[in-house]
Amino acid sequence: MKNRTAAPGALLLAAALSLSGCGAQPPAELRAAGVERIHAGGADYTGQIRQLSDAALVLGTRLVDAGGDGNVVGSPASLLVALAMLRTGASGATADELDSVLGLPAQGRDEAMNALLSALATNDGDPGSVDDKEPPATPLLHLADGLFVDKSQPTGEGYLHTLAAQYGAGVFPVDFADAAATKGQIDAWASKNTGGRIKEAPAEYRPEDTLSLLNSTFFAAAWQTPFSANATHDAEFTTAGGGKAMVPTMNGLLTVPFAEGPGWQAIDIPYGERFALRVVLPAVVSPPSLSPERAREVAAALSEAGSTAVDLSLPTWDHATTMDLEPMLKAMGLVLALGPEADFNAIQPGLVVTAAAQAATITVAEKGTVAAAVTQINGMAVSGQIPVPALRLAVDRSFSYQIVDTETGLPLFMGQVADPR
Repeated sequence: MKNRTAAPGALLLAAALSLSGCGAQPPAELRAAGVERIHAGGADYTGQIRQLSDAALVLGTRLVDAGGDGNVVGSPASLLVALAMLRTGASGATADELDSVLGLPAQGRDEAMNALLSALATNDGDPGSVDDKEPPATPLLHLADGLFVDKSQPTGEGYLHTLAAQYGAGVFPVDFADAAATKGQIDAWASKNTGGRIKEAPAEYRPEDTLSLLNSTFFAAAWQTPFSANATHDAEFTTAGGGKAMVPTMNGLLTVPFAEGPGWQAIDIPYGERFALRVVLPAVVSPPSLSPERAREVAAALSEAGSTAVDLSLPTWDHATTMDLEPMLKAMGLVLALGPEADFNAIQPGLVVTAAAQAATITVAEKGTVAAAVTQINGMAVSGQIPVPALRLAVDRSFSYQIVDTETGLPLFMGQVADPR
């Protein structure tokens, strides 16, 4: 159990702010006193930003693959930012593992992330202002970071300083033992920063936790050349399993970047500016997930492609995915970072990750796209010996049994239960 009488953490926070105390609204955010956001120039971190983008690409392919053969949507950008914030508080072998597995820059990681986020902030706006049926002509991209910490648990001043300076993030002090209030506040934060499209944070709430780290990513934009609703008709679509279905399909003649290679064709469908929907079509019917190598190949080809007139047919879709990220991240190699021996002491003494999850939604239609995601990483500060979770055993199938003399090992009775009725 965590120590509820621990000295309050976050000593550099401006104490003048207080909690709202209302479960229907996020609490007040406290900022590191005297720390201003550093605005790093992207030109100074070109190589590192390229590494971060590649890391997100790899995370994205893993996210889709982890979702199985069905419909999947995820946000590698949201996951990357959340993991980068976690990495900021890692030390020793835990930090080395995160850098190696995720492919993070060896130098200037936080500064490069700051430069990347600052560049994306030029398209910032209020998700609540977006009408799903009329996406904005100028793309809106809203990223937000939330760090909810238990008021009784000290949180590293150096860690909070870096979050404020490089991520522009503060901290929300809460009482995790008060599940009704704190869960409501975390959910309200997720809903506010996604315009109500994700109303509940994706990870299971645990009163024992002492930290919840979140990133939200929201995108909305109209197509540069919208599709005509009158040109949308039902058309046959072959599913990944080889079945046939009639689905609403948009049609239009577009001049867009197009590329192809062995086993694939791809286009970038532009929004108003800067952003595009990348569609990669495999040559044969198969699960459509990409390997990191194929994704890099497609990206490189499209970056060099000229514009081509394409008579495009594209289905509309409206999908949502909620995913437990721990199996995927552990399969990638984050074993130490997600285990009981992780070193996140710079965040909270003895902090261990207890959950990692993401919820995402996307709507693609004739006028544009609206997408939202929330990534959540929860943790618990452990004092002294790390508690071992209770073993779960469900005797829910046929079994054998013995009545044994434990002194001699003599079985007094033996049997089996094939059907207990």
